[in-house]
Amino acid sequence: MKQFTIWENDANQRLDKFLKKLFPSATRSLIYKLNRKWNIKINWKKQDNEYKIQIWEEIKIFVSDDDFKKMSEEEIKEISINQEFREKLDKKDIVFEDAWLLVINKNPGINVHPWDHKTKELSLIALVQDYFSGKLDSLTFKPSLIHRIDRDTSGIIMIAKKKNILDSMLSQLQKNKIKKTYFAIIFWKLPAKSGTINKKLLRIEGASKEDKIQVSENWQIAITHYKVIEEKKVWDLIISSLEVRIETGRMHQIRVHMASLWTPIIWDDKYWDKKLNSFIARNYWLKRQALHSWKTEFINPSTNKEIKLEARLKEDLTKFLNSL
Repeated sequence: MKQFTIWENDANQRLDKFLKKLFPSATRSLIYKLNRKWNIKINWKKQDNEYKIQIWEEIKIFVSDDDFKKMSEEEIKEISINQEFREKLDKKDIVFEDAWLLVINKNPGINVHPWDHKTKELSLIALVQDYFSGKLDSLTFKPSLIHRIDRDTSGIIMIAKKKNILDSMLSQLQKNKIKKTYFAIIFWKLPAKSGTINKKLLRIEGASKEDKIQVSENWQIAITHYKVIEEKKVWDLIISSLEVRIETGRMHQIRVHMASLWTPIIWDDKYWDKKLNSFIARNYWLKRQALHSWKTEFINPSTNKEIKLEARLKEDLTKFLNSL
């Protein structure tokens, strides 16, 4: 028999979902069978699968040690881990951390979530979860992403260390109360020094190339505000650096909105001319989209105080700007 006390991170979830997280190798039918046969008791009482477990409750699980170990083992996945990859999560890239939140200045070339691409590489969230393994008081909750950015976009990514903080931050995100500002470098010149792009975006399911996200009047509202920081003439090109604030967080929103004005993000390999990208790569060493999650403002749920954060530009973007 195994006995556990429910802490804050594990409370307020259905019993069957808690058990599935606790026993990742067990099928749902096995979990239902264990509960049906009185192998699971909460405060010595049998509860339905839909029962929401509460903080301080005691859960007793009546299975053998061998069965408990087998059900608790996570599926081992073949992943590529090397020193260079581990260095992508470095202490110098931590923008902010307290007992509830972790904010990282992500390097380009790393997926924030393992589902974002079909790859054997370790994702940013997997690195974070590995780092905190055994350090947080939870049976089932792991540090979780509050939002995502693209693989080749650098900058701020926020991670919740506790379940109630995740819920609160997601609520702020859904209500557009988290302000997100990006730094972008584009080809050509925008029609005004500042402005707003209000074009609805349509996501094409299953598409993998240029048509994945399209401007469409029949889909989700997407609002992007921009302000020109600087314009430079380079060869026969005009290159502009921008401050971009998004009200909505649609996939590829900034990239598609900028391309729709014929002022694409430099080195965007999905939504613009690859010849111009090749020119930049040959002459200026930049080989990823020039987009950086730069600043964020939000209310810290743990203190109810406003936090304003800024993530320094990565070396490749700084080098590119200096070379101009």
